[in-house]
Amino acid sequence: MTCNSDRRGEPLTTSKTIAGLLGPTLVVGAAAVLLNLAAWPALAEQAFRDAPLIFVSGFPLFVAGLAIVRVHNRWSGGWPVLVTAFGWLALLGGLSRILFPTRLAGIAVPLVHSKGILATVAVVILGAGTFLCLKSYNRE
Repeated sequence: MTCNSDRRGEPLTTSKTIAGLLGPTLVVGAAAVLLNLAAWPALAEQAFRDAPLIFVSGFPLFVAGLAIVRVHNRWSGGWPVLVTAFGWLALLGGLSRILFPTRLAGIAVPLVHSKGILATVAVVILGAGTFLCLKSYNRE
């Protein structure tokens, strides 16, 4: 096994490329939530009460998830599994926004009012994003 391949001998180029896009995006998004934690419930409530916005925002999320899953559907081999998992989460998140925009509003609004849950999720996403950044931008 070389430094530039996974356990099956496939190049990590795809994993690193996607992680290099996904990692910084997750870090910036999580940092934005943490830096605006006090204002986040009001901001999110406005957005989550707007069913057309939820519907429209589902399409880019669905396409991004679909793109990741189409080129990177690996469920073994270490850290690249995280890339696949985020691809599927994006695909399913986008699909649910497209199919159930009004139902999602009813679920999401109460969750964003809990600063503990919101901060915990943001910290987990920040950690995952940082991990993907480190994996994608190292020389190995």
